[in-house]
Formats: sequence, C-alpha cells, structure tokens
Amino acid sequence: MQANSVVLITGGSRGIGAAAALLAAEQGWAVAINYASNAQAAQQVADKIRARGGRAITVQADVGDEAQVMAMFEQVDAHFGRLDGLVNNAGVVDVKARVDELSVARLERMMRINIIGSFVCAREAVRRMSTRHGGRGGAIVNVSSAAARLGSPAQYVDYAASKGAIETLTVGLAKEIAEEGIRVNAVRPGLIDTEIHASGGMPDRAFELAGTVPMKRVGTAQEVAQAIVWLLSPDTASYVTGTFIDVSGGR
Repeated sequence: MQANSVVLITGGSRGIGAAAALLAAEQGWAVAINYASNAQAAQQVADKIRARGGRAITVQADVGDEAQVMAMFEQVDAHFGRLDGLVNNAGVVDVKARVDELSVARLERMMRINIIGSFVCAREAVRRMSTRHGGRGGAIVNVSSAAARLGSPAQYVDYAASKGAIETLTVGLAKEIAEEGIRVNAVRPGLIDTEIHASGGMPDRAFELAGTVPMKRVGTAQEVAQAIVWLLSPDTASYVTGTFIDVSGGR
C-alpha cells in the first residue's frame, strides 16, 4: 500500500463499517467515515483511530441522495486530496414482510439507498481513482449479503434482491475498469452480530438462526472487516477482482 492511502467507508459509524474503519486504520489507511445521522457514533470511531495514531475524518451523507454523496466526496477531496479505496457498506433493511405485503414506498427506499447509493458512490470513486481519469488506481469493496444467495423468504426478499443487484454491479464494474487500475470485489456476510437486525425489528434474529449455520454460531463485525480490508489491499489482493468472499460460517 502506498503511503497516505485513503479509504472512504460508507455506513462507517457502526457495525461492519466501524470495524472495517478501525482495522483499515491499523493497517495504515487514512479513513473517511461516512454516517447518515449519528454524528456521535461516527466521531467515536474517528476518536479511536486518532488515539491509536491514525488519521480519520467523519463525513455526513445519506447515500440515497446524490447531492449529499457529491458533497461527501468533495469533503474527502478537500481534506485528503486523494482517494484510493471505497467500501460500499451503507445499507438498510426493513421490518419482516412477505412480498405480497410490500409497499412501493418501502421498495423505493430500499433500492434508492442499497442500490442507487452504491452505484453513485462507485461512480464518484471511479472518477477519482481510474487511470482513464488521471487517477492512480485503487479498490472498491462492496458489502453484499448471504441473503443474495438465500433470498430471505418471508422476511425481506426486497433486501435480498437489492444485494443481488450489488453482486451484479461488482461483476460488471470489475470487468469494466480492470484495465484502469481499479479492483472491484465484494464480501457476503452471513448472520453477523450487528445492530442492523434491530433496525429491521428482529434484534435477536442472528442468534435465533445460529443453529442453521454449519459452524453453529453467529459471526462478528471484526471477522467481516478482515475480509474487507484484505480485499482493499494492493499488497495482499493485487490479482483479485470480480471475486466474492463469503463470511457466513458455511451457511
């Protein structure tokens, strides 16, 4: 990794995003921590990084709003002057529901944040990192979900579908910009102990389903972060693009 390499992590104030921010900083990355609304949580992550001698800033943006995404990238430009990595981690779930119970408003929110937000962030990262645009190359890591393979029936097929779109983005973009110095990969977390389950109204979901996992336990945000930061690194994953790492205990 080049000195002073910079990574932007969306949804970096909690869960997998926060764990990835802390680990990336430990490995020498300067980190821009995006958050949608919880400024205090994002600042706590940044403070931990700085206390350990790392560099970090916090940047507010709802990734489902293009204007806010543009402003976020401009803040990163102004502070660090470069971008070498993007982790498309921000995303939402919703309450448990069948497809025949879904509203268009719910679907539009899900797709706007989970899909369009990831596309726009990837677009802005490519504009900065691609050698075609005068950049130095870099890496994008998208956070998908085992739900993309499993479908999440009777819970949230809409969320699973949004992650399926993220996987198509990963494959297509990886091929599109492989010659421009940018690697694009994804991780598929399984049942991970994070707050996202509570936001979907099922705070104990991961632990209730732990018995369905071959390893018979839930995973941690730190375990997912290890895969994310490995994929970011031009040293450890230099010949890896268009690839998915399942972090799901075999589920």
